[in-house]
Amino acid sequence: QVQLVESGGGLVEAGGSLRLSCTASGSNIDIITMAWHRQAPGKQREFVASITHGIIANYTRSVRDRFTISSENANSKATVWLQMNSLKPEDTGVYFCNLIDRRGGNYWGQGTQVTVGS
Repeated sequence: QVQLVESGGGLVEAGGSLRLSCTASGSNIDIITMAWHRQAPGKQREFVASITHGIIANYTRSVRDRFTISSENANSKATVWLQMNSLKPEDTGVYFCNLIDRRGGNYWGQGTQVTVGS
């Protein structure tokens, strides 16, 4: 069973930065993709960024020049980070970590709140 634990959320002023991290633990995890999604109040969850095979990064257009996703996979533990710069109020939401493995498993973390003040 894969467990995902997120951290790093908080309250920041517009223009500020936050770094989210998500650690995946479990035995024999064969990861294809780790990703971040977010859900703003009253809206559907949306894709933010992903990293596949540890090197292929993709971003939603609204964050492409501001956010950076990276990952590390070693010793049966994988971590994915999301460096968020030049934050805007519209970046506010609960950020969820997501992991897809080679067996077809699709796992989600509990989420971490990011609030950007105007």
